[in-house]
Amino acid sequence: MNITFEELRRIKHALPTGSIARIAQELNLDEQTVRNYFGAHKYKDGQIVEWHLEPGPGGGIVHLEDQTILNRALQIIEESNASVH
Repeated sequence: MNITFEELRRIKHALPTGSIARIAQELNLDEQTVRNYFGAHKYKDGQIVEWHLEPGPGGGIVHLEDQTILNRALQIIEESNASVH
């Protein structure tokens, strides 16, 4: 899947507080691995996530090899929006 880096960061910033920890726990991942998925560059405590950045508009185009974290993040945002309305 391809997504702009800007959109990936927008999704990360739309997550409710505690969502990174929640995703990490649900998927049995290190929290830093989840942060790295959304563009963090601290590889010491987390796995390097399989995505590739091509230069371009919107911060570039990110090719995501695995969409599991992204899909869970989108579900959490949808749940959060539904509980507000």
